[in-house]
This record gives sequence, C-alpha cells and structure tokens, in this order.
Amino acid sequence: MKQIIFFLFFLLPFIGSSQTNPVPGKESIPDAKMKIGMVIYSNDPETVWNAFRFGNFALSEGDSVKVFLLGKGVECEKLDNAKFKVNDQIKQFTENGGKIFACSTCLTSRKMEGSEMCPISTMQGMYDIIKWCNKVMTF
Repeated sequence: MKQIIFFLFFLLPFIGSSQTNPVPGKESIPDAKMKIGMVIYSNDPETVWNAFRFGNFALSEGDSVKVFLLGKGVECEKLDNAKFKVNDQIKQFTENGGKIFACSTCLTSRKMEGSEMCPISTMQGMYDIIKWCNKVMTF
C-alpha cells in the first residue's frame, strides 16, 4: 500500500513530462499567428521608430498588425530625423500589410489632416482594433 501511495504522489507527476528547457522568451508564444494592436501616443522619434520596427518584425513573422495613432502619435510622419528614420519604418510597415489609423479629433486639434499612410479614424476605430487583436501594445 505504501508503494502505491509513493507512486501516485511522487512519481506520477513526472511520467510523460518533458525535461527540456524552453527557449527564453518563447515560453508562451502560440503556434497560431497573432493579431497585434498597437496604440502609439508618443511623438518621441526613437519611441515611434522602435514601435514601427517592432510592427515590421511582427509582420515578418506572419502576424497581423494594426496601429492606432492617438494624441501626439498623430505627428509620427513629422518625426523623421537623421538618427531615426521614422518614415522609412512607416513605409515598410504599410508596404508589408500593416494598417495605420489616426484619431480624427487628435488630428483636428493639431490642424492636421490624415494621409495615405495614416488615414483618419475615430474612437470606434480604436475600439475595433482593441476588440480584434490578441495583444495590445502601447508606445
């Protein structure tokens, strides 16, 4: 009887378990492709450049990515400088299937208009992106 109890409580949990160590950073990544929603509300060139770099990487992994520009984020096309080529990242992002939407209220308050790369959207558009995606990232 003691042997059966020992087996059930101590050995059974180890039967069939894998003893391999997972690759760091890959533990919770599912096999299915992700739908990633990104909200960019910064007008810091490095931050926006990195946000679109990440979006481009995710697209290269086969994921779907949608970006909503909110607040200062609607200024993203004006952030290009010698060190951070934001527009190059944005162009690559849209050419590879990424979608960008810009808050109409935020554009209006800055006396700006939407563009071909960053068309006008609304809070409904941001809501739809958040509802659509598996993961939300903010920059």
